[in-house]
Amino acid sequence: MDDSKVVGGKVKKPGKRGRKPAKIDLKAKLERSRQSARECRARKKLRYQYLEELVSSRERAICALREELEMYKQWCMAMDQGKIPSEIKALLTGEEQGKAQHNSTRLAKTGKTEANSSNPLNEELSPCRAINLVRHNRFRSSNPAT
Repeated sequence: MDDSKVVGGKVKKPGKRGRKPAKIDLKAKLERSRQSARECRARKKLRYQYLEELVSSRERAICALREELEMYKQWCMAMDQGKIPSEIKALLTGEEQGKAQHNSTRLAKTGKTEANSSNPLNEELSPCRAINLVRHNRFRSSNPAT
């Protein structure tokens, strides 16, 4: 009894499928394997260096954000006690000077005086409003296009 089959006009014998291994030099195969392993280790080393740099930059960003959060907490505690921190006053006066210049040109066009316009420094400043003004000012200073 013959185990061979006829498929598509060709006679196929049972056994291993796929390509038959070519007669290659064992030393060349080992050298290719070693080279591939060296390249793999180099890629792994680069990947780990990249990840370590990424982690350190994120840790620095976290530290900066924690310091900023602590500063805002101190400002809020001061404002809860009825004091306006000098940093916020400086930012507001600088911002108000810029607004005053803008308003004076606008008011001159409309014929109004600045006494009629409201001055935010004369109003009670809520902690949230002060922090929003500070954050807005920081955003504007980091993005000159706005």
